Amino acid sequence: MSRGSDASGNGGGEDMSVSISRIHSLLACMALAAAGITGSASAQAADIYDSAVHHPGRSAADLKRDALDHPADVLRLSNIGPGMRVADVLAGDGYYSELLSYIVGPRGHVLLLNNSAYDHWSDNGWQKRLAKLPNVEHRTMDLEHLELPDASLDAALLVKVYHDLYWTDSAGTWPKMDPSKVLDEVARVLKPGAILLVVDHSAKPGTGKSDAGSLRADFAAHGFQLVGQSDALRRPEDAREQISYKPPMLGKTDRFVFVFRKRA
Repeated sequence: MSRGSDASGNGGGEDMSVSISRIHSLLACMALAAAGITGSASAQAADIYDSAVHHPGRSAADLKRDALDHPADVLRLSNIGPGMRVADVLAGDGYYSELLSYIVGPRGHVLLLNNSAYDHWSDNGWQKRLAKLPNVEHRTMDLEHLELPDASLDAALLVKVYHDLYWTDSAGTWPKMDPSKVLDEVARVLKPGAILLVVDHSAKPGTGKSDAGSLRADFAAHGFQLVGQSDALRRPEDAREQISYKPPMLGKTDRFVFVFRKRA
């Protein structure tokens, strides 16, 4: 009896091909179903950033700022998610801290970290937010000596504040800091593999620490690897010659977005 023949001598190839066809169809359906589940999960993960931005508890002032800061796009790049412990460094009144609160959820924790100067600058506006955000904790700290355990954070943010580490104020309203010590402290409190999201105003090359090239070198020297970046906040029309925190450039500066990962 040759292969592919039944006992009567009739060829059994047709029945076998039908069975194989059915198996292929079943496998294809299973693959499509799995892809659908995976796609749905990915969509749900991406939606936590949009959901945070559209949370009904947010203020009209924050919603207005969204149009300039595109926070969902920026935070999505970081992959910060539910259950994480995150520090918003020099958070001011906590615009990003509130968004992080919704993203990390009830099992996560957000540290809204200011120094005394940033508390004063924000007029303690963070107090209004904390009343409705049980997973956000405000702390006032010396950034050169963060009172946090080693490797205790999954992520940290430095949003439009890194250049302030280099600022000197003759009037004495801003503390002189050693940026290298601050970065050492940030690296110390982050877990290996943790994320550091940095947004800052772009300076002309060679003119300051908001020069993107200088900033990348600073972070690389402290154990951080650049793993992502975005042009979502780029404004090529900005001549980068005016003060960033006052009109007419307030909220309209050319900004870079970098995501660093702490090396293991």
